[in-house]
Amino acid sequence: MLRIDIPAESAADPYGYAAREHGREIMAGAGIFSKAVYQHSILSLREFEGARSRIAQINGCIICQQFRAARDAPSMFAATGVRPDHLITDNGPAPDESFYAAVEEWRTSPLFSPRERTAIEFAERFAEEPKAIAADEDFWERAHALFSDAEIVDLAHSVAAWVGLGRVAHVLGFDSVCLPFHQAAE
Repeated sequence: MLRIDIPAESAADPYGYAAREHGREIMAGAGIFSKAVYQHSILSLREFEGARSRIAQINGCIICQQFRAARDAPSMFAATGVRPDHLITDNGPAPDESFYAAVEEWRTSPLFSPRERTAIEFAERFAEEPKAIAADEDFWERAHALFSDAEIVDLAHSVAAWVGLGRVAHVLGFDSVCLPFHQAAE
């Protein structure tokens, strides 16, 4: 259910309507932030998608849960007619659907590498218990054994984008419209 008034002629694209009519500068900044995550991340595609998918589940964002970076990220940039020099899709093989189906069971699924599992754990705890993860020295010891500082900063900002923007879409009901994510985010 949409939580702001959207004219009937814009009902198929509530996010686009809001971006044109309300908080234009804020929504433009959010779009730039979101696209920067997909364009500049140094994480592997599987680490990225594991963390992103877990946030989509936690947020409840329907669009985000259906999004697949390998399939959908390139079209986020297609409107410009120029492919950026780098996209997350350049960072290794794409996960298959069994990977996405197992994300919620990241603790016990054999499908994840230690780095993927740690990225998913970070995302989940960032979203659900930020105070606890900030103080969890055991977690940080494990994370630093697997990730560089640059990768940790990348992961933290990617997760921040997904938590914030995915929750906006879900809370305002923008994800109730059956649009591909890239159309809703533009």
